[in-house]
Amino acid sequence: MNKNKKSEEIEEQEVQSKEAVEEQETQEEQQEFDFQDKYMRLYAEFDNFRKRTMREKADLISSASSDIMLQLLPLVDDFDRADANATDDLDALKEGVQLIHSKFVATLNSKGLKAMEVKAGDDFDVDKHEAIANIPAPSEDLKGKVVDVVEKGYMLGDKVLRYAKVVIGA
Repeated sequence: MNKNKKSEEIEEQEVQSKEAVEEQETQEEQQEFDFQDKYMRLYAEFDNFRKRTMREKADLISSASSDIMLQLLPLVDDFDRADANATDDLDALKEGVQLIHSKFVATLNSKGLKAMEVKAGDDFDVDKHEAIANIPAPSEDLKGKVVDVVEKGYMLGDKVLRYAKVVIGA
């Protein structure tokens, strides 16, 4: 009987051991499923974030364009009024064009556009100037310096929007 008892105990331990192993495998499978589920949810959340930021960026760009266009419309209206009231008086025409020009420049300045201050005799700066020609310097002190400004440069905030086109003395 002792042997039967021992064999029953051994069988019972084996059954319990198998159940424990099966339970552990089930827990591992559940844990793996949970990890996969978390990964898929995280991936979907990141994908949604990426799409949302792209959409927001496109909206920001379009709204920025519409904002500048809205501010330029009064200038178009001014040109239309000037065209409708055309006159042979050159002084009045010149004054009207100057008024529209100053209003246009003020609108651009309000958006952060600034003209670069470049004049003959300034040192050539590759970060702000674009050399379009290299001529013999009219005087010794203009060698390697700006001799003439062909086209103004502009900055938008701290960023160069258009380089000043200059002639350099050699």
